[in-house]
Amino acid sequence: MHKFLAAIACVLIFLSTALNVLAIYDPTDVTNNKFGIHIADTTDLEDAAKLVNSTGGDWGYVTFVIQKGEKDIWRWQKVFDRMRQLHLIPIVRIATRGLGEIWEKPSFGEIDGWVSFLNSLNWVIKNRYVIIGNEPNHAKEWGGEINPEEYATYLKEFSSKLKVVSPDFFVLPAGFDASAPKSKETEDEVSYLKRMLAKEPDIFDHIDGWTSHSYPNPGFTGSDNGFGRGTVRTFDWELSLLKTLGVKKDFKVFITETGWVHDGEGILEDKFKNAYSGAWSDKAVVAVTPFILAYQEPPFEVFSWKNKDGKFFDFYYQVQDLEKQKGEPLQETKGEILALFVPGVDEINSKVGGIALVKNTGQSIWNPNEVSLLSNYNHGVEIANINFSDIKPQETGIIHFNVLYPKKAGDYTTSLTLSRKDTPFSNSYNFDVIAITPINMKIQAIFDTIVRYFKGLGR
Repeated sequence: MHKFLAAIACVLIFLSTALNVLAIYDPTDVTNNKFGIHIADTTDLEDAAKLVNSTGGDWGYVTFVIQKGEKDIWRWQKVFDRMRQLHLIPIVRIATRGLGEIWEKPSFGEIDGWVSFLNSLNWVIKNRYVIIGNEPNHAKEWGGEINPEEYATYLKEFSSKLKVVSPDFFVLPAGFDASAPKSKETEDEVSYLKRMLAKEPDIFDHIDGWTSHSYPNPGFTGSDNGFGRGTVRTFDWELSLLKTLGVKKDFKVFITETGWVHDGEGILEDKFKNAYSGAWSDKAVVAVTPFILAYQEPPFEVFSWKNKDGKFFDFYYQVQDLEKQKGEPLQETKGEILALFVPGVDEINSKVGGIALVKNTGQSIWNPNEVSLLSNYNHGVEIANINFSDIKPQETGIIHFNVLYPKKAGDYTTSLTLSRKDTPFSNSYNFDVIAITPINMKIQAIFDTIVRYFKGLGR
């Protein structure tokens, strides 16, 4: 009996693992717009969309931070809903809180709270991109100490718990400062990764992609076509490093930080333009979100794409003018037909109006160009002239349509489902109609009049 239960447990674990692998998707398997931007304030989303979704582009990326004291579901759902409307894909980096010049060390006891919060949100697309931490090879980013062993365990536990509540979480590790030396305040990335692997040998089985801070060093002023560590191609050096450390998994790359400092005049010539067309055109790169769209205070104002007068520097417009892809990320389309209102009796060949009360329980915004009502036409009843206003996730809406009665008299049962591009995605809802000949319609009308008359006499 114990062997049987053990075998069942193994099967369940296998199936769970298989589902986790199948749940997320490779973002390069669909048309992908790798242009993105890092923002500090969600009021900048419109400017971000104008930048990354320009010149033929759609569904670009935006990286932003949520701190531990900001876990307000209502607030962030509004942000996600706005990103859905603007066709922006969120990359969320979770953070603790600043304590002077250092960041509080993450607490294992707070992981469950983070998981509950992140899973409570209706995400914009199927892949839920979450970055765990930031440059932990800096002591100031980990409570004032360098502890690769602790970070590895934290990352592994966080990822495991995210995958339990939803296999759609696409877990990304913290981006590292590849140029940091070994010192009291920083740890060399090679050494840091080795220590992580020594503590948690399977740590890279618990992440789904690679986060890179591919800054052009030294001093954030390097070449826009550099190779190797500490360049705009740092990500390529990191992928090679992982192979030398024995990591067999191939990772897609998310460059969530990069960019050049400027003197306040924003003169960077063609650096971003050249990097996008050269180094960052690598097939392994999913997204590039340079740091940072708008930041007016030290020490990051030298990276800002917007000046203190609220105007963008020339390189913003250079990137805006670059040709982009029309991204087509996967979204979960789900819904329910709550009720149908259709006249039950009418003449053969007649056309009558119907109403469907529906609810959007998925991620995509429904519009009449993509979402429709699908009926089993083989029963003789057809649906036509479907019309409705856009229905957003979690909204209930009304779909108007016409019912085309059959050419032959009889009783008919028809089922309707919501469909996207002829693929059903909702429950099936049945309704009955009786198609009668015109003479029967007249008899029915006379009968109804007589019934109403006698009902009136009885009052």
